[in-house]
This record gives sequence, C-alpha cells and structure tokens, in this order.
Amino acid sequence: MTGTREFSIGPVRIGGSQPPILICGPCVIEREEHATMIARRVKEVAAAEGFPLLFKASYDKANRSSSSSYRGPGPAEGLRILREIRDSTGVPVLTDVHEVAQVAAAAEVCDVLQIPAFLCRQTDLLVAAGRSGRAVNIKKGQFVAPWDMGNAIDKIAATGNHSILITERGASFGYNNLVVDMRSFSVLRRFGYPVIFDVTHSVQLPGAAGKASGGQPEFIAPLARAGMAAGVEGIFLEVHEDPSRALSDGANALPIEQLPGLLRQLQKISAAVRS
Repeated sequence: MTGTREFSIGPVRIGGSQPPILICGPCVIEREEHATMIARRVKEVAAAEGFPLLFKASYDKANRSSSSSYRGPGPAEGLRILREIRDSTGVPVLTDVHEVAQVAAAAEVCDVLQIPAFLCRQTDLLVAAGRSGRAVNIKKGQFVAPWDMGNAIDKIAATGNHSILITERGASFGYNNLVVDMRSFSVLRRFGYPVIFDVTHSVQLPGAAGKASGGQPEFIAPLARAGMAAGVEGIFLEVHEDPSRALSDGANALPIEQLPGLLRQLQKISAAVRS
C-alpha cells in the first residue's frame, strides 16, 4: 500500500510501502523496573511477530479524571527512565508533551513527541513540537472531525517538519462513550501522512467510572483487526501484565499475554490487504 509520506524514526521506517508498525507500552510509567520489564517483553513479542516497534509510556498524565489519580513520576524522573529504556533496548521511544515548556527536554530523549487528543488544536504546542525536529504524533481529538485535522497538520508542517503521524482514537458518541468511524482512516490518509489507530483508547469509556475512565477491552481485538483491514500504517496498544492493578487506564488496556496472538492475526490481515 502506498500513498503516504515515508520517513524514519530511528531504525523504524513508516509510511509509503513500509509494513505497519506497533506503538506499544504501558499507559504511564509506574516504576522504572515495571516500565523496563514491559519494554523488554514488548520488544521480544514485536520482533517475533515482525512488527517494527516504538515504545510508548507517559511520564505525566495531565488529563486524569480526578486530581487524586496517579499521574506518573513527572518530567525529570520520567525522561530519565525513558532514556534508560531507549539506551538499553535500542527501541525508539514516544511520550506525551502537554506544554511548550516540556518540549525541549522531551525532544532530547524521545524519538516521537505525542500531542494528546485534548490538545490537538493548541497552536503553540504543535509549533514547538514541530520545531523540535522530532517526529510528531498528533492524536485526533474526540471532538474533531477527521477532515478538520488538516489544520493541526499544517501547523507542524509549516515549521518544515514533515515527520508527522496522525492517530485516530475514537469520537465522542454521547456521554461516556466513544465510537470509531472506519471512514476516518481513509479521510486521514488523504493528508499524505501515516495513520495510526489507537485501539485501546478507542474502547475507553471516558469518565464512566466516576473518578476514572471505564473501558470495554473485549472490543480491542475486533477493532484492531478492522483498523488493519482499513489500511492503517500502525497500531497503538497500551498493555499491562495485570490491567486490574494498572495505575492508569487499566480498564481499557490489553493484557500483555494476549499481545502475541493479536499481532499474528494483524500480520495475516496486513498481508492480505497489502497484496
């Protein structure tokens, strides 16, 4: 499958006729040992199933439902941990930035800066991320139509940075619910940049648990298969060895033991679509 811009993120090539990539890791850095364990397990599985990998983890979840929810270790400690993981595994790293002031430090460590969905229209943040020289992953806001994402893309491209990923993560469908419009993938690909499907956040039920979000993880696999059939350039999955004990977004995380089987299914679908 061709049609989107091809570029490199460290050793990973994405876009054009390249195979789909996997963006995978825990929602948030819980502890250094835990994040490192997840990174190594995901690297092993991705390599075995033939998926180029970007490791993702957040050092600060600035948009948690409740002020009492765990946010992460913070920028300084979180970036130190991400640097250690990147250096020890050789896997490119992705993390969120929420403010312009966070961009420079994150860009020193991470290969991809991610713009959270709620911030996808924040001009100063988009421009700063673009000027960092790092690849930028823009998550489409739950409140944004896919054809309107061109404005966010243009803000980054205007800096001269064309290493851009666009991520679909569902659209608001009434209260506490999201729905994925499969037409969105075709619309987003028309902008000419690789499209990623954030499957695990698409099964989230925002705020449905009162002080936390709920989720419907039973729909992770069917949605992932549908997205791959629709021709996305990458799949985004948050994983945990025990989602019931995760400190953030466990309700919509994929148990890590299910990752190999799902990736094997996705490879078969990708091969069929791309043939």
